[in-house]
Amino acid sequence: MNRTFHIEHETGKALTGTWLRLWRVVQVVVFIIGAGIFAALIFFPETGIHAFWNVLIPVAPALFVLATGVWRNVCPLGSVSLLPRHLGISKRRRLNLKWQGRLHLAGVCLLFLIVPLRHLIFDTNGPATAALLAATALAAFVAGCLFDWKSGWCSGLCPVHPVEKMYGENVLFTTPNAHCTQCASCVIPCPDSTPAMSPAKANMRKSHRISTCLLTGGLPGFIWGWFHVPDYGSSVGWSEIAISFAYPWQGLAVSLGVYLAVRYYALAKQYHSLLNSLFAASAVACYYWYRLPALIGYGLFPGDGMLFDLRASVPHWTVWVLQIIVAAFFYWWVIFRKQAAAEWVVRPPFAQRRK
Repeated sequence: MNRTFHIEHETGKALTGTWLRLWRVVQVVVFIIGAGIFAALIFFPETGIHAFWNVLIPVAPALFVLATGVWRNVCPLGSVSLLPRHLGISKRRRLNLKWQGRLHLAGVCLLFLIVPLRHLIFDTNGPATAALLAATALAAFVAGCLFDWKSGWCSGLCPVHPVEKMYGENVLFTTPNAHCTQCASCVIPCPDSTPAMSPAKANMRKSHRISTCLLTGGLPGFIWGWFHVPDYGSSVGWSEIAISFAYPWQGLAVSLGVYLAVRYYALAKQYHSLLNSLFAASAVACYYWYRLPALIGYGLFPGDGMLFDLRASVPHWTVWVLQIIVAAFFYWWVIFRKQAAAEWVVRPPFAQRRK
């Protein structure tokens, strides 16, 4: 019988003592690793590219599915965005629902804009990837300086956050909140502390509804299209630019069209949640269907996204078995696995309203 696992920490209490020190150590270690990858991208580009694009990024979707709260606690960019709040230099401005929706939509659009650029420059250019990370860190820090707690970046403009919500509806366990000492209701609903959080639960404004449909319906096709484009490296012209955006965007359009048609013309409203889960499972299953073979040299474009070339020692049929097992696991986890709805992290005590 499935159950929700909670790391020992009482709901409604701020994290203190040994647990807080432990999480701070983990955050520092992860930040140092991130800084090391950033330096490697500049001074040892090949090593940095492998560490970032072929180790860190492939692990992230599985972490979002299984334990979103862990990532929310240790993400280096999240730590950068919350640094002004912890240092007491944040202006702590509140975002209304309209702007929360606009930032969420902007995050989805940034995701669909930046990812195709990997084939054109970022997958093969370490300094360019470092510049992207630096610009992202600066945006996160500025958002933290302006807005209260996680509203500006972690639950707002961050391009990864919409994916967290799509993948993190059925997490394995809830963790303590290693960032927020008080709940200021900076985002409504709070993605961290809302059980079984999904994009649809923030479906309050038109911008929320648009971003929810774009992400849920379009992501499986977008991922499929992205994996059918090679890395171009230095040989980039208008034709390569067009192909890099055309394939994922066309896949997005087809996938979104199917999603909308089924949702509004072929499916009763009580089954919409199941449809969302089906598309979410398809997105992560599609990602690993192509990503895992590429890591060991069996990708559609051998060499692209490869961590180790194991073609001489691993027969091709084992790759098919691995793909089927992993895809079946994610479909089971997202759609069929039954358990009590769990939040990503424990909600801290509510802050008193400022006068």
